[in-house]
Order: sequence, then structure tokens, then C-alpha cells
Amino acid sequence: MKFKVWLACAAFALVAASCGSDEPDAAPVEESAAEEEVVAGDIVEVAIGADQFPTLIAAVQAAGLVETLQGEGPFTVFAPTEEAFASALEALDLTAEQLLADTATLTSVLTYHVIPGKVMSSDLIGADNMAVATVNGAEVSVSESMGTVTINSATVVAADIEASNGVIHVIDQVLLPG
Repeated sequence: MKFKVWLACAAFALVAASCGSDEPDAAPVEESAAEEEVVAGDIVEVAIGADQFPTLIAAVQAAGLVETLQGEGPFTVFAPTEEAFASALEALDLTAEQLLADTATLTSVLTYHVIPGKVMSSDLIGADNMAVATVNGAEVSVSESMGTVTINSATVVAADIEASNGVIHVIDQVLLPG
């Protein structure tokens, strides 16, 4: 069951990892309109627009979390890379279809990768095993040392990818609730 939860989290994080946007500047209307076309939107829209995370997008859809992640937020999402997700499926000896079939586990894993509020990497300077509650109720441990941020045992490989309703930090492993 833990493996399914872990896999589900990975899927969700991958969707989130593909999300990112820039806030439009207070520019003239014509420039703002042009910038809005470039801004990808909320976490889910950014993930879909990236066209790099089909399994994660499918997981978020299967778990019924699309509407939640398109909500006002803000959310901080720790998104495993596509490689992390593939490794998780292999280690768990699961197919994507098997993962998507267990929506309860999928939801638990996916929500373990989400923290309420918008936490930028600069907010984590000096963190030392800081316990942070996730949306699923369990905690992750956050640390920063010499510019490297870790979430549990996962390392942040890309930080501060902004979406209209939060921020995404890409991690190199799938997080599993304990």
C-alpha cells in the first residue's frame, strides 16, 4: 500500500513539476495581454502545457484533484521528475494503470507532495529538519545546507517555478507518507 501511495505522490508531483509561470508586470494593456498569453496559468494548466508528464496528469485526474489544484491556493508542490516517477513504478513493480486504479492511495500520495501556502526556496535558508505539514496531514522534513534543499531524502533539483496559484519545486525522488 505504501508503494501505491508513493507512486501516486510521484504522479502528482510530476504534474506539478511541469507547472511554472511568470507574474505579469504592471505594463500597458497591450503588453499585459501578450504576457498573459505566455503565462501558463495554475498548477494544473502549467503541467498540461508542458506536455512532459502524461502519467502525473492522468494520476491527478484519476484522483479527482484537478479542481483542487486549480483552486485559489496558494500551494507549494514538491514535484518528482519523470525519471523519479519511472523509478518508483519499477521499484514497486506496478504499471501506471495499476496505480491509477487505486484512487485512495493515489490521493494520499499526491497530497503528500503538497503544502498549503507559497514557500519559496529563499524562505528555507537555514532550515534544519523542519517539520512541515502536507495537505494529506502527514509531515515532511525540510532542510537547507549550502544552497541545497532536501525534502525528506529527496533533493530539490529545480526551485521556484511559479504558477498563478502557487509554486513548484522539482525533486529527484517520490515522497511516500510514513
